[in-house]
Amino acid sequence: MNGIVDQLVSTIIPVFNRPQLLRVAVHSVLSQTYRPIEVIIVDDGSTDETPRVAAELTAQHPGIVSWTQITNMGPGPAREAGRQLARGEFLQYLDSDDRLLPTKFELQVAALRRRPECGIAYGATRLVDDRNNVLKSPFKWTGEDRSQLFPGLLVDRWWCTHTPLYRRSLCDAIGPWSDLRWSQDWEYDARAGGLSTPLVRCDAVVSEHMHHDGLRQTSIADWERDPRRLRNRIQLLQALWRNAEQSGVSEDSPERQHFARWAFSIARRCAAAGMRDEMNAALNLAQQSAGTAGHGAQGVQMFRWLSRSIGAVAIGRIARILESLRNRPGPSTLPQSFSNC
Repeated sequence: MNGIVDQLVSTIIPVFNRPQLLRVAVHSVLSQTYRPIEVIIVDDGSTDETPRVAAELTAQHPGIVSWTQITNMGPGPAREAGRQLARGEFLQYLDSDDRLLPTKFELQVAALRRRPECGIAYGATRLVDDRNNVLKSPFKWTGEDRSQLFPGLLVDRWWCTHTPLYRRSLCDAIGPWSDLRWSQDWEYDARAGGLSTPLVRCDAVVSEHMHHDGLRQTSIADWERDPRRLRNRIQLLQALWRNAEQSGVSEDSPERQHFARWAFSIARRCAAAGMRDEMNAALNLAQQSAGTAGHGAQGVQMFRWLSRSIGAVAIGRIARILESLRNRPGPSTLPQSFSNC
């Protein structure tokens, strides 16, 4: 890992087969009012002209833009490859189909200078379409003033990958990006939350999240019947719970009780898919997170008993049918702020 350069903001952009969107993402960094900056493009084994575009951008902006290529492993390892090359005091992660607004670094670096105890600065993100129409602003929970990542992370990853600016020292404490194929960014922020990292908010829109027809990792429908995705979700839930416990989330917080119901729901999906080990792991999470303040412990115990009596697949399918008929959250379940984008 390279030596840290004071004041430098390093932007890490993983990319796979998105040559034109990559140009836009890089331009949004080069248009920052703040200097010094560097841009590190990590090509995740693209099979189209993306490497050529990355090389062109590097040639056009020597000393600022650089690129490297790795074997296709997903966004987590690609971001980690970029982190290892980054030299900045501050780190910015930017997906290739999103973009930053010009004053993002200026505002967020200033906020971190004012608040040396804070490890992350964030601002509002807006959701836009491919014609630059604003669909929602602020997007997710980024307009809210929050001092910690938890307990909100138990409900949703309430910002986007490009919303925060991190101190490099915090990223070193968080450690390497995981190789989770999905939700690796949520898991990464869970580790930041587990460290009880203080946040500082800038009262401005700082980035744009693109809603488009191209492929996103979250765009594949019916994930809940895909064993790979269900196993990935269990790993995410385990990481969220482990770090939430470390941060000291209150047992009676509605976010924690929401998480318990969420874990129970994933357990039922695993049961219906015949994934007994994953079902039991999710049931354990539901029981642990509900604690004595929750009202779902009896339901979890009953589900365990029924799964042994009539079979996990049968009870899982029955439960899924009942869920579809009910089709509404429980009275104290917090609404999800983001889906299908």
